[in-house]
Amino acid sequence: MKQYIWQQEEWPHFTWDSDALLSPLGECRLRQGKLLSKLETMGLKLDREAQADVLVEETIKTAAIENEQLDVRSVRSSVARRLGLPFAGLPFDRRIDDLVSVLLDATHNYDQALTRDRLWGWQAALFPSGYSGMHKIKVGGWRDTTEPMRVVSGPIGREKIHYEAPPSAALNPEMEKFLKWFADSRGNLEGIVRAGLAHLWFVTIHPFDDGNGRLARAITDMAMAQDDSQQARYYSLSSQIMADRESYYDILEQTQQGSCEVTGWLVWFLNCFSRSMERSEGIMNGAWSKAYFWRNYDESKLSDRQKKVVNRLLDAGPEGFEGGMTTQKYASMTHCSRATAYRELDQLSEIGVLQRVGQGRAVRYHLLKIK
Repeated sequence: MKQYIWQQEEWPHFTWDSDALLSPLGECRLRQGKLLSKLETMGLKLDREAQADVLVEETIKTAAIENEQLDVRSVRSSVARRLGLPFAGLPFDRRIDDLVSVLLDATHNYDQALTRDRLWGWQAALFPSGYSGMHKIKVGGWRDTTEPMRVVSGPIGREKIHYEAPPSAALNPEMEKFLKWFADSRGNLEGIVRAGLAHLWFVTIHPFDDGNGRLARAITDMAMAQDDSQQARYYSLSSQIMADRESYYDILEQTQQGSCEVTGWLVWFLNCFSRSMERSEGIMNGAWSKAYFWRNYDESKLSDRQKKVVNRLLDAGPEGFEGGMTTQKYASMTHCSRATAYRELDQLSEIGVLQRVGQGRAVRYHLLKIK
């Protein structure tokens, strides 16, 4: 019985209804155009800061999809180091830095060929210890166990099998076909559609013991970088997939258990891509707001502690920092005494950066809006 897509006679020759893609594809290109237009008006410093915000989001979410929680400050540290932004005082985590390096290599070096050795290097970087959690896995090579590679859920003994990938003996020819298609299809296929097909194809082969999802998303980003000729990503597809994770796994399971007619998957992917663009507009607007704010104040008059706290308030966005800023929060965030925190908050209030609300122990500080 041919249960999975890779068992079909037509595999891997995908087909789709082009008419059904016209509307979602048009929406994608419209949002993409608006975003790229906004980028053209940004200065270099703001450009890098916006890129950093998106890359931090992408790194955190591509791990979160696999139920791995990363330390946000360590992610910011690695991203800042890689992009040449200030990172003093931020913690460093080698494992996180390796993930960031993979994501950046996929996009910054999008013109370099996607090869077997490059993929092996990416996967090895994700698991420098050779372990995934407590389990030893094969790194830097295709999986080679004779055990079936299955995607399962549920408790041990009552697992539900959602998908079974091609056997390890088939991986060399399967990946050769994929890599040849990835090279040959560039410029010969609509770019976002190509990215969606690459994602589906790679994650269906599932060539590694672990890391397949993260690498599928890196390959997708590489395909998009090739499409728009932009090294930097200004939208986070992983962030949107995380938000739509339930429907993502549903459409994957449905597609992988079907035929090579993949219109349903491509429509889902295009809609997800469009939503990721919309989401990124919010991130970009945040970078714009922060830059606009600092143009109205002389940073040199503020201490590093004050700038750190103000930036945290700016990062909180329109909804603001929960409960406002207090002397206790300030002291905790900047590792200073309460007396210093009170004095520096009072100074920020006097020069018009913060608004003081309440009295006594109920005093809270909020950012003043720049008109």
